[in-house]
Amino acid sequence: MFTKDNLSLLTGNIGISHNRYPTHGEFGHGEIQPVWTSVPFGIGMAHNGQITNYDELVEQVTKTEKRYLNTTSDTEVILHIFAQELNKNGNPDTSEEFFDVLCDAVSSLFTKVRGAYSITALIVGKGLVVFRDPRGIRPLVRGERVNEKRYPSRGGTDYIFASENTMFYSMGYEPTGNVLPGELIYVDNDGKLFSKRLVKEEFNPCIFEYVYFSRPDAILNDVSVYRSRLRMGQNLAEAWKNKYPDVVPDIVIPAPSTANTSALAFAHEIGVRYSEGLYKNHFIGRTFIMPGQEERKRSVKHKLVPQRTEILDKKVMIVDDSIVRGNTSREIVKMVKDFGAKEVYFVSACPPVQYPCYYGVDMPTRDELIASSKSIDTIKKDLGVDILLYQEIEDLVEAVTRRGDHHIEKSCMACLDGHYVVNGRKVHELIKE
Repeated sequence: MFTKDNLSLLTGNIGISHNRYPTHGEFGHGEIQPVWTSVPFGIGMAHNGQITNYDELVEQVTKTEKRYLNTTSDTEVILHIFAQELNKNGNPDTSEEFFDVLCDAVSSLFTKVRGAYSITALIVGKGLVVFRDPRGIRPLVRGERVNEKRYPSRGGTDYIFASENTMFYSMGYEPTGNVLPGELIYVDNDGKLFSKRLVKEEFNPCIFEYVYFSRPDAILNDVSVYRSRLRMGQNLAEAWKNKYPDVVPDIVIPAPSTANTSALAFAHEIGVRYSEGLYKNHFIGRTFIMPGQEERKRSVKHKLVPQRTEILDKKVMIVDDSIVRGNTSREIVKMVKDFGAKEVYFVSACPPVQYPCYYGVDMPTRDELIASSKSIDTIKKDLGVDILLYQEIEDLVEAVTRRGDHHIEKSCMACLDGHYVVNGRKVHELIKE
């Protein structure tokens, strides 16, 4: 980890970093990003997302281009495709000329690499390169701050690019929007910024970013994650009141912490007290992104501690952001029952997750998804709850798109509806590859 002391030893003015969440490739230190190649120039690259034509591109990189892969990460494949395209046009002298070369290289890459990818890359002697796939499936935001010590002749501006803007304020950056789908941005070593949108397709950002992945204080694609989750809770509460008008819980408890915001809105809408009846141990990581089912199950028990005074002899409503594999939900219900709940109701702010994700969420097969092969009534019995209610797809879409100058044409909801936005192919066609 970087500290203030060892950060002060770094002499460069450009850097990239990455938090590993493997959706492709193996676990282990060898897969950690950024990945690196020395030809041309020396390029380091970090990537959020997942590509769907990995095997095809590996064939091209290793057999046609004669490049060696050190990892099983799809990031390294993207790196070599980018490097090969960049190597076709020599080494221009000026930043303006180099940006033209970058435009050609990334335009070609867009025609070859399918899937979801938000990319940051550092090119030795040249600067920082950022681009986002033409559908904009994974988020990529940008910000600026004044730095008079650097580039004073041009106003002294520092730039930042990240998957979300939650750290901008603490670092002194002002959010300036998003890297657009299909956009390329280049910041040279002198701090001069170039940008161009190379291709424009339908904008399909992942809806699961709003359901689970992003911090509630993030603004993605000009939509507040916090506000969207409030609206998820509101819409879910309306559905509950319409379907179960005579069923009123004594208390509403979130499955912490992602569901807290939706649960708060849900409780307010139905007029029931909100309680953090499950205390979260913040030293345990997020169970959804842990490797392996057994690790997830074990971690839930260490992560959550029920509060008996909030649960005993009460009709408990549990609000969760989603039910994916069912492991966490099942353990939470068992905990609440063990601590004396009279009845247990369970509502999910997300519709049933029935299909795998091939765009950067660790849900690679249908077999692990509880809703892929079971009816809602069967899932209710499997979880051991008295009532189970899922959000409707149209209510989730409305919650995300109700407010904001977002320009979202249609969110990617492949995990919910089986429609895969890249090439518009259905799930059975993609699985055949």
